[in-house]
Amino acid sequence: MNNDGIRRFYQIPLSDCFTTKLLRQLTLSPSKHINEALDFFIDEICVLRSLGSFAVGPESMTNDAGLSYYGVISIGTPPQSFKVIFDTGSSNLWVPSIYCNSAACNNHAKFDPRGSSTYRQNGRPLSITYGTGSMTGILGYDTVTLFSILASSFCLSQTEAPFMQNMQADGIFGLAYPSLSLSSATPVFDNMMNGGLINLNLFSVYLSSNNQRGSAVTFGGVDTNHYSGSITWIPLSKELYCQITVDSVSGNGQAVACNDGCQAIVDTGTSMIVGPQSDIDNINAWLGASSQNGEYIVNCSNIGQMPDVTFNINGNQFTLPASAYVYQYSSCITGFGATGGNMWTLGDVFLKQYYSIYKRGQNMLGLAKAR
Repeated sequence: MNNDGIRRFYQIPLSDCFTTKLLRQLTLSPSKHINEALDFFIDEICVLRSLGSFAVGPESMTNDAGLSYYGVISIGTPPQSFKVIFDTGSSNLWVPSIYCNSAACNNHAKFDPRGSSTYRQNGRPLSITYGTGSMTGILGYDTVTLFSILASSFCLSQTEAPFMQNMQADGIFGLAYPSLSLSSATPVFDNMMNGGLINLNLFSVYLSSNNQRGSAVTFGGVDTNHYSGSITWIPLSKELYCQITVDSVSGNGQAVACNDGCQAIVDTGTSMIVGPQSDIDNINAWLGASSQNGEYIVNCSNIGQMPDVTFNINGNQFTLPASAYVYQYSSCITGFGATGGNMWTLGDVFLKQYYSIYKRGQNMLGLAKAR
C-alpha cells in the first residue's frame, strides 16, 4: 500500500521461473510423472511471484448487497462503459445494444456500434438460456478494455428476459471454457491468454461479505492480501464450466447430502448454493428451516446456534458457518436452493468464504480461506 492509499501491483520478472523450467528439462529425470510434478511445484512458485503490473490485471467489483458482484469494462473507440458480472458459469461476453427495446434493455446502458470507429459486424446469431429466462443477440467485434485493451468478439443483445430488468449489471462477462461458448465466439479471457497479455494463464476472484468493499477479479495472478493460509488445489472433473467432484456435504460429522459424491460447478454468477431437490430439502430440514414460497426460512434468533455445513472436496474440508449461509433481511433465508437436475452449483454463498483461483493452464481450481 502506497502512502496515497492505492494498492499497487508490481511486475516481478519471471525469468527465474523460465530458467528453472529449462534446467529441469535439461538435467532431471525423463519420467513423465516426475516432470509433471516438478512443473506443478515450479508453477506454484511462479504464481506467488506473479503479482505484476501490465501482466496482472486487478479489476474491482461492486458488492450488490452480497447477492451479485459486478465490475466495469469498456467496449469500442471511443470507449462505451458497461457494468458486467464476471461469470465463471458462462463463456460469452454480452451487453445490451441499441437493437434491443425490451424493458430490461431500456433500463441499462446500450452499446451503439455507430459510435465506435473500431466496431466490425459479425452478424452471427446467439441465444443464451438462463434458469429464469434468455437473451438473444448478434455477434460483433471490437476493442474491449479492462486492465489492457484487446480485440474480442462480444454479443449485442436484441432481446432480454424480464428478470434482467432489475439487474444492477448491464451484461455478463463469461469466464468459463471455450467449449461452453455459443456461436463459436472466443471468450475474452482466452483472447488475453492467446495475446500474451497476462503472465500466467489463470485468474482469481475475491468476493467481499455483506456490503464490504474490495471485491475483485485479478487476471494473470493472485492477490495474497485477500486470503490467509495455503492454497488447496483441486483438479477439474470436466473442462466446460469450472466443474469439480464433491465427496459429500456434512454437518456435525454426519453426511447430510451428496452422500455418494456429486458434481458441482463453482460459479461466481450464482448467488446461492444450489443442488438437487432431495439433497437441498435434507440440508434445510436438518437446519430446521421451513419452506415458504420456494424459500427456506429460519428463525433469525437461532443463527448463533445453527451448525456449520462442510463441503468435503478432494480430501479437504471447506466449512461454512451459519453467518455465511443465512441471508438476513426482514426474514432469515438459507442460501441453499433447489434445482431440477443433479448438478450442484457453489455460488457466492460459498465463494465469499473462499478465495478462488481458476488455473486454466493446468485445469485446476485453487481455494484458500478468504479474509
